[in-house]
Amino acid sequence: MMLIGYARVSTQEQNAGPQIAALKAADCELIFQETATGGRWERSELHRLLRQLRKGDVVVVWKLDRLSRS
Repeated sequence: MMLIGYARVSTQEQNAGPQIAALKAADCELIFQETATGGRWERSELHRLLRQLRKGDVVVVWKLDRLSRS
């Protein structure tokens, strides 16, 4: 089992630092980070994360809305 983190901000002006710190504190072994709106499916780092997942892995996000808005 691997803990895999995902951090997302919507704009360049936003800071993913608190998300990254929380994911590191949760002992995530891998962290994927990107700047993209949560309403779009075309997010390269999210797709990289999904390809990385194996049975038993856990995706960790700071807040659920960081993964997707809908």
